[in-house]
Amino acid sequence: MIITQTPLRISFAGGGTDFKDFYSLDYGSVVSTAIDKYVYVIVKERFDHYIRVGYTKTEMVESIDDLQHELVREALRIVGIDKGIEIATMADVPSEGSGLGSSSTVTVGVLNALYAYKGEAVTAERLAREACHIEIDILGKPIGKQDQYIAAYGGLRHFKFYPNEEVEVSSIALDDSAKQRLNESLLLFYTGVTRKSDDVLAEQKRNIAQKMTILTEMRDQADELARLLKLGAIASLGQTLRENWNRKRQLASSISNPHIDQLVDAAISAGALGCKVTGAGGGGFFLVCVPPENRAAVRKKLAHLRELPISLARDGSKVIFNVRR
Repeated sequence: MIITQTPLRISFAGGGTDFKDFYSLDYGSVVSTAIDKYVYVIVKERFDHYIRVGYTKTEMVESIDDLQHELVREALRIVGIDKGIEIATMADVPSEGSGLGSSSTVTVGVLNALYAYKGEAVTAERLAREACHIEIDILGKPIGKQDQYIAAYGGLRHFKFYPNEEVEVSSIALDDSAKQRLNESLLLFYTGVTRKSDDVLAEQKRNIAQKMTILTEMRDQADELARLLKLGAIASLGQTLRENWNRKRQLASSISNPHIDQLVDAAISAGALGCKVTGAGGGGFFLVCVPPENRAAVRKKLAHLRELPISLARDGSKVIFNVRR
């Protein structure tokens, strides 16, 4: 039996510049972090030849082609397993429409578990690259590359995406004091609204050619945030989030709505420095950057939302249980 633990993420800046339609013309840049909320994947051998996959539903099939869970189906094909296996996924938060990169986290976690099941140790780069291949190339999802890479690598990272498909991965190392300040500055709330991210992202993808100026500004903003964070300037994150959200909401009509606008106004009026909806937008989780002394006021303003306590997570996808008989 194999169990993998793969982190979800929050993106601070540059989201949208990891789309090929943008980075193929220059380069993209994203700053994001893994958080201590996870997707767990369990893999074990079956006595018979069936493939059983358990998630919000249960599938039992004889052929990979019959699997409806497309991420698991394509991961099995890439790794080269076609029978006699049982796979189950579990998540710390609702996976559908959360805005925390759950689909890519599942893909990376399943790949990692399947390779471990075969006795193969693979790099974070390979997990991320193959997860991108499954979601973007094979399944044609209207998404970028950042989620797969942060799920595989973990930590607080600066990614650059180049036209030749190379990805530069830089760790943003913080000392203990800066890491504590950053953790104490972040609040995450569940809006209670789920949305199909593919719909939001498809509109955003269609608009890229018209929004190149905005996306370039967002890319440059991510580069600057990475530089400032490496210097320990944690306070810069709040203003970055605020500016990033004002730009991001211009990328597609469905990214924001009156409900989200009200949440932003409420958080800022209570002393938050900046905030944004995570992921594609339109719903899911709401991230707030706030000085520790204003945390209580923000929580009071947003008391109707459920808070999800989070901390930065150091590790990317990893095997946490491996027993062979």
